[in-house]
Amino acid sequence: MTAMEEIAEYAFMAFVAIAIIAGLAVGFIAYDAGDWNATSVADANAYVTLIMLILGVIVGLVSITTKEVRPFLIASIALMVTRVGVDVWEPLSTIHGLLSYWATGILNYIVAFVAPAAVIISIRSVWVLAQKK
Repeated sequence: MTAMEEIAEYAFMAFVAIAIIAGLAVGFIAYDAGDWNATSVADANAYVTLIMLILGVIVGLVSITTKEVRPFLIASIALMVTRVGVDVWEPLSTIHGLLSYWATGILNYIVAFVAPAAVIISIRSVWVLAQKK
């Protein structure tokens, strides 16, 4: 593994860690406010989502190698489908209300991070396929 691939791998893991920590923090704020749509929560959510989108663009441009494209895109699809059914986390509220907020926050930010990377990688893959003909 080259030094650049190693740096990209560590950057990807760091970005996922940032998404998890941000999900825990904003999830706690949302739990404390009682709603994801409260003003303080909406502002924090918007800023964190913007940061995750920017980090996702960086990953999409520099981090994913050719042999990682298919597994990355499959995992991205799985994450985005899970995000659509975000109510699956609601049963966690029976254990403790905070767990549902944490799970929702973490998933939101990981998807916000992975989605732009998946779009960029998909476009690059289609471009490569189109050039082969």
